[in-house]
Amino acid sequence: MKLRRGVRFHDGEAFAAAAVKFSIERHLNLPGSTRKAEISAVTGVEIIDDYTVKLVLSAPSASLLAQLTDRAGMIVSPKAAQVEGENFAAHPVCAGPFKFVERVAQDRIVLERFSDYWNRDSIKFDRISYLPIPDSTVRLANVQSGGLDLIERVAATDVEGVRKDPGLKLTAITGLGYSAIVINIANGERSKTPLAQDVRVRQALQLSIDRAALNQVVFNGEFQPGNQWEPPGNPYYVKELPIPPRDVSQARQLLAEAKQPNPTVELMIPNTPELLQAGQVIQAMAQEAGFRVTIKATESASLIQLATKGEYQARLGGWSGRTDPDGNIYNFVACNAPLNDLHYCNPEVDRELDAARTVEDPAERLAHYRRVAQQILQDLPLIYLWHNKWLWAATPKLAGFTPYPDGLIRPQGMRLE
Repeated sequence: MKLRRGVRFHDGEAFAAAAVKFSIERHLNLPGSTRKAEISAVTGVEIIDDYTVKLVLSAPSASLLAQLTDRAGMIVSPKAAQVEGENFAAHPVCAGPFKFVERVAQDRIVLERFSDYWNRDSIKFDRISYLPIPDSTVRLANVQSGGLDLIERVAATDVEGVRKDPGLKLTAITGLGYSAIVINIANGERSKTPLAQDVRVRQALQLSIDRAALNQVVFNGEFQPGNQWEPPGNPYYVKELPIPPRDVSQARQLLAEAKQPNPTVELMIPNTPELLQAGQVIQAMAQEAGFRVTIKATESASLIQLATKGEYQARLGGWSGRTDPDGNIYNFVACNAPLNDLHYCNPEVDRELDAARTVEDPAERLAHYRRVAQQILQDLPLIYLWHNKWLWAATPKLAGFTPYPDGLIRPQGMRLE
């Protein structure tokens, strides 16, 4: 790979082949790395010259380029990473258009324009502040009042109001990700539940849910119901395994066969209004089949920590999505994968996921993913529910904003007029 010349990190260090080698090896070797599984085919990084690197692979990797365009390809300053060590995340030094200023937990992240950015003419802002505001109503009120210039995740029920508001601009694009009920299959004591131990109980829970009705009630029909890690219509969606219709009587029969007519389920949900409403709809639907679902509203960062420790029975989880299907499935269900906090493990699934990584032909890859889908939809470690649409509202003064289906905001070309 040839590297762009004239790029510098925020600490003034040069972006060169040594930095690429350091960062990729860091992704592979850092304890707890969530990138390792994404680029596990990489066995070595060789420096050809200052601006040329060679990646050595253990096998062909169809997903590698897609992974390198995302988190796994984000190169950090070796000098800063070595100095900061475990504290690097609190003082990140990269090579993008804005450099890190501060992060105040639950309050703000502040960035300042990097004067030596290689494409500096495309950057029109001196500073960007990101404010975490869980309540969509509060976010919307702030952009309406002029307190914010741009908000993400407009509530689907507010879309029509935003469209009709002359003081706002709505931007939308279908996302790459999904939302699902993630079930703690084997991660610690909290996994010792009928839901985790008996697949019939999981199948009953799925059959109790009407995905189309859930989408209509909570998301005003804006999102897309789904039952796989890729949405219907995607080339890697397995058409032979469509979304199952709701069947309460069949759900009750499965619970009777499992000798669990009224299983209890604690469902951990991020404390945002839309997701809590989705949880309440799921709760009501499941109750008709005999489930007793209790909802545990949890702050998002805390939820991630609890999930990693296995301190949950089931949780409503979301994934922002990746362009390659491998990025939407491997890390979550492969044995020992870093984001597999449910501890699901099926050797056959692993074999097919690994095989799908080694072939480039879409039809061949789909054949492997078909076998993965058959097993996952039988075992149901995750119950996929919907695929979101990214919805942004902005002041009409904001120009140059381009939506991307990964939901990330690219500041290049954005300006206030």
